[in-house]
Amino acid sequence: MNTRTLGKGAHALEVSAIGHGCMGMSMSYGPAPERSEMIRVIRSAVELGITLFDTAEVYGPFVNEELLGEALEPVRDRVVIATKFGFNVSPSGTTPWSGLNSRPEHIKEVAEASLKRLRTDVIDLFYQHRVDPDVPIEEVAGAVKDLITEGKVKHFGLSEAASETVRRAHAVQPLTAVQNEYSVWWRKPEEALLPTLEELGIGLVSYSPLGRGFLTGKVHASADFGEGDLRSTLPRFTPEAMAANQSLVDLLGEVAARKGATPAQVALAWILAQKPWIVPIPGMRSVGRLEENLGATSVELTTAELAEIDEAAASVQGDRYPEALERLTGR
Repeated sequence: MNTRTLGKGAHALEVSAIGHGCMGMSMSYGPAPERSEMIRVIRSAVELGITLFDTAEVYGPFVNEELLGEALEPVRDRVVIATKFGFNVSPSGTTPWSGLNSRPEHIKEVAEASLKRLRTDVIDLFYQHRVDPDVPIEEVAGAVKDLITEGKVKHFGLSEAASETVRRAHAVQPLTAVQNEYSVWWRKPEEALLPTLEELGIGLVSYSPLGRGFLTGKVHASADFGEGDLRSTLPRFTPEAMAANQSLVDLLGEVAARKGATPAQVALAWILAQKPWIVPIPGMRSVGRLEENLGATSVELTTAELAEIDEAAASVQGDRYPEALERLTGR
């Protein structure tokens, strides 16, 4: 497995070129799979060369961190674990979250609880999950800086933050990575965020790099998303939006056929070709999907192919989130 570096200097973090987004193992895409099978998949990912595993306290809540803790405990010295803070979550875990909370004392409480669930003595990369407008980002960065000084956290990150927020946080505690949705069909980070990250030497971790499955070519306008599937609530997954965006998936399939690859591999290869400091973290719940997605590191797209994909992506239709969720991003 090829590696990439997030951040620079003393704040650099070397990880596999493709990481593992673990949320879907516990929530958001229908009933959670069998825990023992997910442990097997996670350990297979390690054997295949993946070193970056992404989770959060709200995934479940709590159960995703517990899953990773159990799965990765035997190989802890071989992996990088990223988790997140920033929401109010009931101690019982009966509700996903009830508002934002990045007060410094809460951040430290979350860190202690996450360490226990992850069965580790240090969090490799600790993200603010969403920017809290009620807490200055300087205070958030200061709280994480304290945790780094105490040896409980190694690296600081933000998720879905605006460029100016990134700059302010970075001035207090240098950021290693910003996590943001970024893919062939969601390219807004290119407008301001990516130039800022490049200037400051901060890496990008790309979540939903396969468009929540749509870019694989296996999700069609006639799809019936079951109860508990996040996609049933997203504007881009209405039948009309999926039909309108099918031409992009068709093109990915055409390029894939030429390369002896799959549409998913081409979509990931497109991300890898953008910047050497971008690391996609697709969600993978089977060994077969692991093997397929990791094959993207061997797919090289030509300048003409990249331009062809860019042209097709320019006409993508539909909002990515309902308005209430979109308001939590870009602060």
